[in-house]
Amino acid sequence: MELFQLAFMQRALIAALLVGITAPAVGIYLVQRRQALMGDGIGHVAMTGVGLGFLMSANPVWTATLVAVAGAVVMELIRAYGKTRGDLALALLFYGGMAGGVLLINLSPTGSNANLSSFLFGSLSTVSAEDVTAISLLAGFVLLVTVGLRRQLFAVSQDEEFARVTGLPVRFLNLLIAVTAAVTVTVAMRVVGLLLVSALMVVPVAAAQQLTRSFKATFALAVLIGTGVTLSGTITSYYQDVPPGATIVLLAIGVFVALAVLATPLARRRARAAEQASAACDERCVPVTRRPADDVRV
Repeated sequence: MELFQLAFMQRALIAALLVGITAPAVGIYLVQRRQALMGDGIGHVAMTGVGLGFLMSANPVWTATLVAVAGAVVMELIRAYGKTRGDLALALLFYGGMAGGVLLINLSPTGSNANLSSFLFGSLSTVSAEDVTAISLLAGFVLLVTVGLRRQLFAVSQDEEFARVTGLPVRFLNLLIAVTAAVTVTVAMRVVGLLLVSALMVVPVAAAQQLTRSFKATFALAVLIGTGVTLSGTITSYYQDVPPGATIVLLAIGVFVALAVLATPLARRRARAAEQASAACDERCVPVTRRPADDVRV
């Protein structure tokens, strides 16, 4: 096929594959922690890193990673220690990050509105060989953390107090989740865009939860959905000349809707099976009655 003979599409497909794997792998922990919009906030902050890269004539992926990691750490500290002013501080961080990125890109000699749009919404033609190398290294770090420490991260995401009682380093693991989410945002920004990356971290996980019950099954299905929509969205954007980020996110939402419709009759069948099992147990079980002699009086 002509598609696979083009160098820029080869790079774009490799990047899309890595994004499809890493985004749901991190997103499942964010969904468990009820921090589904954290990726959106990190994306705003990473915009300053992109602008800094243009201003310094450096690779924006690396500068965005550094700034996004710093912003994610600040966000986690605000979440852990911030009280009544926490929401205001996060809002200032988000909006300041986006405004700083726009300003720095326009101040840089190589910056332009086209460059800004490619980072906000993704672009196939802007994925360079250097970007693929950076994305591959960052994706390897993300998978190492999300798969290698899945038991510890799941415990912290489910119940921090229980994890602390069992002796897990809760504060370190919380910061690690935030840092990994920041790295994932910079991995995905070339393909999906900073404004849409949060959807790719959340929607495949939400779609997988329609059919699965266990964490392991949800993780595997979410990664499968993420990989499928990123690759198919990238190919569709090439043939139809549409933005890849928007195409990928709309495909992910379409999968979510389809699985939600499919899951409805399955949920009804499970409910009926549970009712029948409960009724059968009630018929077989003999109720235990107490005798007066069994009462203990002091």
